[in-house]
Amino acid sequence: MLMHSKEGKLCLEDQDGIVELDFSQLDQPSEGLFTEGCFALVEGEYTEDATLLVIAIGHPPCESREAARSIFGHIDFLGRGATTLLEDKQFGGRVQLELPDLRFFVLSDVWLDRPDTLLGLRKMFDNCMENSFIPKVIVLCGNFTSVGIPQGNGREVRKYQDNFEALADLIVSYPLLTRTTHFVLVPGPLDVTVNSVLPRRPIISSFVSRLKSRVPNVHFATNPCRIKFFEQEIVIFREDLMSRILRNLVGVKPDVKNDDLKRYLVQTILDQSHLMPVTTSIQPTLSEYDHAFRLYPLPTTVVLADKYDRYEMTYEGCHVFNPGRFVGNSFTFSAYAPARRESEECVLDLDPEEGW
Repeated sequence: MLMHSKEGKLCLEDQDGIVELDFSQLDQPSEGLFTEGCFALVEGEYTEDATLLVIAIGHPPCESREAARSIFGHIDFLGRGATTLLEDKQFGGRVQLELPDLRFFVLSDVWLDRPDTLLGLRKMFDNCMENSFIPKVIVLCGNFTSVGIPQGNGREVRKYQDNFEALADLIVSYPLLTRTTHFVLVPGPLDVTVNSVLPRRPIISSFVSRLKSRVPNVHFATNPCRIKFFEQEIVIFREDLMSRILRNLVGVKPDVKNDDLKRYLVQTILDQSHLMPVTTSIQPTLSEYDHAFRLYPLPTTVVLADKYDRYEMTYEGCHVFNPGRFVGNSFTFSAYAPARRESEECVLDLDPEEGW
């Protein structure tokens, strides 16, 4: 594991000890982003100064879901009943044949304190009804407020609750959506939950009591959370991950472009098999729930909801996408197709007479 010594020098640590790293002869690291807390494969020469002269450094190789399932197929990682590889194959065939048009909608930064957001949601629901296209799941990721709620500010707390009640009123005005669609709410960094460290508990129930009582298929999830759909495992994580990783870099290839950064972030997360490959001093986490961040076996899909630019890519058979932000002049979100294990960008533009 990469770590800094008390003297501030970058070292490589294992269960037996620590060795200081010398990067003076390294032209550039391999692809990916390296932070303190990452596990790395380092090639080099051990010098008389008790340092490791680094020749090459890279992330551990990613293991495909099929390879991991062939080894641990009998283990139930999610507590939903273990399935065999043959059952997974049969489930996958059923999804492709019986549910080719099924979609999951994923939205991030649904700022309910902005009136335009409810207009955008209404237009999305209207489009669903007009085209007789009802999504099976709509995932709403926080933040559900554009600003943090100051501690002890009763007026802002009441407003926060009113915003969820307005969301409940909007959803129930579409009876077909209310009956058939599952709504999953994932808290963001600014939302009010019991704990402020990761993994975060669901939004406090007192704020969403009306939503819970009026919408039968609403689910208040933790962050991160997982959806099991037939043979697929979909991981959803709402965190400004790109900025956090970039602030704590210890190594990256020079002259990296924006598209490369997106690819490097996905590669780093999946190679590390962990959603938060940094030390607890950088990002405090609850150690007893560290399994919530693990990505082994590799999921079929990972949603990295971030305030960073939208992207989508498939790495080692795992489809990863950032749905973009449901804010601004146009509302951006993603539609995920389980039958194809792919996502596509959706953009809603409000007409001037509708909202502005």
